[in-house]
Amino acid sequence: MAAVLCLGEALIDRVGPPGGDPQTEPASCDDRPGGAPANVACALARLGTASAFVGRLGRDAKGAELAQLFAARGVGQRALQWDATRPTRIVLVRRDHRGERVFGGFVGDQGAGFADQALDAGLASTALRPLLAQARWLLLGTIPLAAPAAAQAAWAAVRQAAAAGVALAVDVNWRPTFWDPAADPAAGPTPDQRRRILTLLAQVRLLKCAVEEAQWLFDSTDPCAISASLPQAPLVVVTDGAGPLRWGRAQAEPGLWQPPAVAAVDSTGAGDAFTAGLLHGLCGMPGALSHPDPVALRSAIAFASACGALVCQGVGAIAPQPEAAQVDAFLAAQG
Repeated sequence: MAAVLCLGEALIDRVGPPGGDPQTEPASCDDRPGGAPANVACALARLGTASAFVGRLGRDAKGAELAQLFAARGVGQRALQWDATRPTRIVLVRRDHRGERVFGGFVGDQGAGFADQALDAGLASTALRPLLAQARWLLLGTIPLAAPAAAQAAWAAVRQAAAAGVALAVDVNWRPTFWDPAADPAAGPTPDQRRRILTLLAQVRLLKCAVEEAQWLFDSTDPCAISASLPQAPLVVVTDGAGPLRWGRAQAEPGLWQPPAVAAVDSTGAGDAFTAGLLHGLCGMPGALSHPDPVALRSAIAFASACGALVCQGVGAIAPQPEAAQVDAFLAAQG
């Protein structure tokens, strides 16, 4: 049974060549499995923490490829749904010569949207019931909130998890083009989008967000202040790419960590690897939800940061994900 249930999108990242455009240079692109919750589920399984994916795939070749990957990684598929009419989403990913990426639109929509947008709340609730009996965390991003059906399924899962005593973790993972394909990929949320996201964040026990997401949603990048503003006073982690990350809780001392410097090839999925590494650590940490040991928490942050750094050194979000022994060896080499 899975310790972490990951709900949301599984998709294909069509990664363009460095400095190129996947829209106009398809022959030079590299199709890689992705989607933040799918990335986290696969990374957890690679690290040795049992996970399950809760989402919907198109009944097509790309969907079958993702399901085969889940099976190979040992990710639970009991809550996986199939869509006979909507395709598996393909995301166009541009990256610069430093490996930084921008999401720039989608491929394959035949007029009814993509399979991940049509997650069925009833089917998900039925499948989740036995899984929640053993789970410790339910992980979501904010992308399901962008589609009515997926949002309904996400909220049903959040209510089920709360009733079962399963903690909610959210990685904001703000992607404006999932809400509006015509949006500027660098735009922040509109007032209505912000309201919907904050309604979800009122339920969290663990919140991860990038520094710009923190500023958009909370007008602050202080993790302790953000935690104090939320009803559950969650553990909050604010990341800043290769810059120092900070974490904290209301009325607690904040922490600071400098991620290891690596030569990045592709940063796609690095944040998801970090989230997986942190959840992996929290699953084995006594009192993680109430009074985590500061030394153990700092160790978990360091481990998670190394997971993200290692993923940056390969192409795609899932293929470069490390095993726990690789992370330990990397940290030992870093001193």
